Amino acid sequence: MNPLLQHAWRDTLDVVFPRSCVNCAGLVEGGRLRHLCMGCEQSLRIVQAPHCSTCGHPYYGEMLDNRICPHCELLVPVFGAGKTAVLLKGSARSLIHALKYHHGLHVLEDITAIMRLVPGYADYLRGTVLVPVPLHPRKLRERGYNQSRLLAECCVQAADGQARIEELIRRVVDTVSQTHFDRATRQENLKNAFALASGAAITPGQHYLLVDDVFTTGSTLNACAAILRRAGCQNLDVITFGHG
Repeated sequence: MNPLLQHAWRDTLDVVFPRSCVNCAGLVEGGRLRHLCMGCEQSLRIVQAPHCSTCGHPYYGEMLDNRICPHCELLVPVFGAGKTAVLLKGSARSLIHALKYHHGLHVLEDITAIMRLVPGYADYLRGTVLVPVPLHPRKLRERGYNQSRLLAECCVQAADGQARIEELIRRVVDTVSQTHFDRATRQENLKNAFALASGAAITPGQHYLLVDDVFTTGSTLNACAAILRRAGCQNLDVITFGHG
């Protein structure tokens, strides 16, 4: 469909079926996002510099020399740098929960729009190969999609097509949800949970970015990064939509 016609049709639908905010359920009118009202959009905590170079969490207040980020000080990263778009609170958490737990694929357009608003985010993506953190086949069948793969597609759009996706890792152990576990338990649960995908080929000089929805302790990203490192990946960083 012609983009102008598409926008006109969408605007018509918005009049007939007004959109509600995924965070507060209020009416969405105006603003830059289609599924957050203006108040909830303004409450987004978009990450700007200065921030931790490992996990992307922003630093607040006066910067100290050699400051250690409290969110990843116990992490021994196998990857290089990390970047995130938003802190996973309030509105941002609602977007991710809608995507992961309520089949809310409609929020992907807002997620892409937010990525474009984050200083340096698109530049960080350009020229990279994006590697989504995989789901176990059982979980993939249950959910119907891998949210990390969908977020990688958002990243490609945010980078104006100057990145590509390769699914180089597979999940071989069907671990339980890691949401409520501490760092040590997560690391133990994720031992041997991932493997290199069949036929995966690593180009040593290529810049790879592991993509996940949320950086919490970094355990999942680290486990995936270890697989890519063993396969010969030399230039490896990570990117997430949220941190929390």
